[in-house]
Order: sequence, then structure tokens, then C-alpha cells
Amino acid sequence: MTDGVFNPTSLSQSWAQPSKPRPIVIFGAGSIVGDAHFPAYAKAGFPVAGLFDPDHAKAKNLAEKWGVTAYRSVEEAAVNGDVVFDLATPPVHHAGVLRALPDGAVALIQKPMGGDLTEATEILEISRSKDLKAAVNFQLRFAPMMLALKDAIAKGWLGEVVDFDAWLALATPWQLWEFLLKAPRVEIAMHSIHYLDLIRQLLGDPRGVHAKTLGHPGHKVAQTRTSAILDYGDTVRCALSINHDHKFGRKHQACEFRICGTEGAAYLKLGLNLDYPRGEPDILEIYPKGGSDWVTVPLVGEWFPDAFVGRMANVQRYACGEDAELVSSVEDGWNTMALVEAAYRSSAAPATPIAARP
Repeated sequence: MTDGVFNPTSLSQSWAQPSKPRPIVIFGAGSIVGDAHFPAYAKAGFPVAGLFDPDHAKAKNLAEKWGVTAYRSVEEAAVNGDVVFDLATPPVHHAGVLRALPDGAVALIQKPMGGDLTEATEILEISRSKDLKAAVNFQLRFAPMMLALKDAIAKGWLGEVVDFDAWLALATPWQLWEFLLKAPRVEIAMHSIHYLDLIRQLLGDPRGVHAKTLGHPGHKVAQTRTSAILDYGDTVRCALSINHDHKFGRKHQACEFRICGTEGAAYLKLGLNLDYPRGEPDILEIYPKGGSDWVTVPLVGEWFPDAFVGRMANVQRYACGEDAELVSSVEDGWNTMALVEAAYRSSAAPATPIAARP
């Protein structure tokens, strides 16, 4: 704080752009590429050279829409090392694509960083052995509302953060991602991983986690509902309540965070998840230190596509030396995967039994 008066427009909401962005080569032609990657890169003016997908017809259709090349093999796509490789692939394919990249290449890897911690470790080892400049696409950190939240916390407007609540009650169209319909790990690994990663950025690594994740009798997706408590000791309370099966109309659906500090608080609505992929506007409101009411922060963009702009901008700037830190590098991403793994282990473990009446 500089003058003691909270100015919501002073909060940082965007990432600095690279002076000379490298061309981008995308692996994967799924819905996330068409809904987020291409729109983001077009908005930012990042050049895309082309994309590869095992379904060449699918890749060709998307490539023609955006005026880029549709490669016919991983090897053809990976032949040029002076690019940024954007892996928008299912986690089971990450390691194979990384092995095909030139040594020293720059890569952005779609979350999760493999299907489990063993695969994450393999990806980490490949990245180290090939000297890859590799980051994980935890782009929620780069959403305008999250950059602003982080800036507000850093400037002291909330005091010391002591409470973090994530509450979701919505209807997620899992059918958009066909590979997830038979995946053994879904909700935490593919969705709440965003929130766990963001919490790690804001609060650091927890001591442990209590979690239960489960499916729903109305479908066969492995897990779509999660409750979790992250252990940060005796001062910070952190809880997530996630339900992707609240299919009873918009009225009582929710996708929101409440972050409370010792001297202020923040409320966020993640509008994208409500009626995905069209979504609703994001909302950030802050009750600042020394204030007397909630203040709306005017947002300059949305989670999709703006977070993908910031995520790629950091990778591009790190590649050319304009950023000193590669945010969510594979080294840091491994820690998020370790938290995810701990949550699944907790879910599989027996609950503390209740004593029987004597």
C-alpha cells in the first residue's frame, strides 16, 4: 500500500508480453485448443506454425480454420527447435511427445503433469535429461482475477490470509473430453488440480491433505465430487467443496472462492465453469484493509482466453531471457502433482472410525 486508499484499478491483471515471440507448434486438436489456445494466441498476436493430432482429419479441420499447417507426425511437428512446443495432449501422451522434442527445446505441457506422480516423475526426468525449458499449463494462475488477487495480497490489502474456501456446485459437461469418460482419475487430477495449484502459489505447500473424491450414480465418470481439507497448521483453514453434478438449474449453482485475511477479504466468481464453455463474467470483489465495504475490481479479461495469453507470455519471455522465472516449471509442477497424489491416497484410506457406544 502506498497511500492507504484502496484503488482497485491499480492491481496487476496481465503479464508483460514478449518482444519477439517464437512460433508455436501445438500437439493436440481437442476442444481446449479450439476454445482457448487458438483464441488466446490470436488475441495476443502470438504466431502459430501448425499443429499435430493422431486424428489427421480433425487436425486438418482445425488448422484450416486458423490458417496453420496440419502436420502428419510427431516427428514432423518436432523438427524445428526454435519454437515453443505446446502440448495440449492427454496426460498419457506427454512423455512420448517430450522425448521426440529437440534437446534444449521450450515446452508448455497441458495439466496434469502425467496421470499420476509416477508419470510426473518420468516427465520431470525427461525434461532434466533433455535440458528442456518446460512448464505446466496451470493457467488459472494467470487469469486476470487471480493476478489481481495475488497483487492485492502482496500489497497487504487482506492482511495475513487465514481462510481459503472453494465452493463449486455446477453441471460440468464431461462429454466434451471423450478421453476422460474412461479415465481412472478425473475430478482432482483434471479439474480441482487448478485450485490446488493456485492455493500452493498463494499459501505455499500444505503439511498434508484430507480428501474424499467419488463419482455419481447418474453416470460412469470416475470422480466428479470432491471434499478436501488442506492442513496448514493451526492458523490457516483451507477447504474445498466440489460438486459437478448439481444439475438442477442455474439458480443455486455456484463456482466461487472466499479468501479471508486478518484485515480484509476477497470474493471471486469463476464464471467460466458456469455454463461451460460459454461461461459467465468473472467477478472479483475485495473488502480492503481499512475499508468499510466491498469494492468491485473491474476486470480486464476472463479466465478463457486471457489466462492462456499470460501463461504463454511467461514461457516466451523466459525462453528469450526477458523473465527470470518460469512460473509453474516442471520442478514446481511436480509439487502440485504430489499434492494431487496425496489427495487420492487420502481418499482411498479408511476414515477415522467413530467409537461404538459402550
